[in-house]
Amino acid sequence: MTAPRYDVLGIGNAIVDVIAKADEEFLVREGLAKGSMALIDEERAETLYGKMGPTIEASGGSAANTLAGIGSFGGKAAFIGKVKADQLGAAFRHDITAIGVDFPTAAATEGVSTARCFILVTPDGERTMSTYLGACQALSVDDIDEAAVKDAAVTYLEGYLWDPPAAKEAFRKAAGIAHEAGRQVALSLSDSFCVDRYRAEFLALLKDGVVDILFANEGELKSLYETGDIETALSAVAIDAKLAAVTLGAKGCAVIQGDERIDVPAAALESAIVDLTGAGDLFAAGFLYGHTNGLGLKRSAELGGLAAAEVIQHVGARPQVELKALGQERGLI
Repeated sequence: MTAPRYDVLGIGNAIVDVIAKADEEFLVREGLAKGSMALIDEERAETLYGKMGPTIEASGGSAANTLAGIGSFGGKAAFIGKVKADQLGAAFRHDITAIGVDFPTAAATEGVSTARCFILVTPDGERTMSTYLGACQALSVDDIDEAAVKDAAVTYLEGYLWDPPAAKEAFRKAAGIAHEAGRQVALSLSDSFCVDRYRAEFLALLKDGVVDILFANEGELKSLYETGDIETALSAVAIDAKLAAVTLGAKGCAVIQGDERIDVPAAALESAIVDLTGAGDLFAAGFLYGHTNGLGLKRSAELGGLAAAEVIQHVGARPQVELKALGQERGLI
């Protein structure tokens, strides 16, 4: 097998994040479930935007955030996702290519506008998201770059892709190409509410061997196995998944591969938690960078924890410092 050109190819929703601070009362008034991600239409998007306070706009999307992290570690990454040829689409393309991530997917010239996600951050750092998928829903099997998939050590897919039917088929096509080329496929469960919608299908992806590496947080894994006990969920995923990396908040993470379990404590914080947006995405970035560069499961998990800790100490879902330098400073790279 030839050496891969990319450490990771991510396939996901190309979204521009619109981030604002909000209090608990605002969430109640707008009927928003704290900590959730809800899909909204364009009319609701315009209404919500009009009610939000001052915002920060930045290119986002779960898989794209992960690739930004991999790029910050010095890894090689590419992204497949759909934007429209509009102002937000151009901004997204500029941002992701500026950090060294290849983005070969052609922009849509017709149809709805580029997707955006309204992220409301409460004082405790929790984020509540309302997403207008827009052009994301146009992602189809025709957008899957077969050569890029074959050229990636890991093809990384976000659970949110399960919402648009055409994207789901693109997901399956990419996984098939990756396995035919002897590469690995990773899946992030994305959100516990997403798991609620597609639990049976996600479990089938694990049990059928479509997914080689599973990323989940504690809430998502409990939802997947319909249990309130994390140890029960971890025991179950040890049976179903080839490799699982599960974040446990302040307790760190657990990495499970067959009978082996590695518990890694959370990385130390230098300041208070400001915004939890992107924590799971950046954990996946550190883990996948370590995994694809042969650093072992424990070191990969430590890099994931380091990246997650960096991103939650500021507003926004992408690193503000060079993660490679931070990893070297901590003796992890």
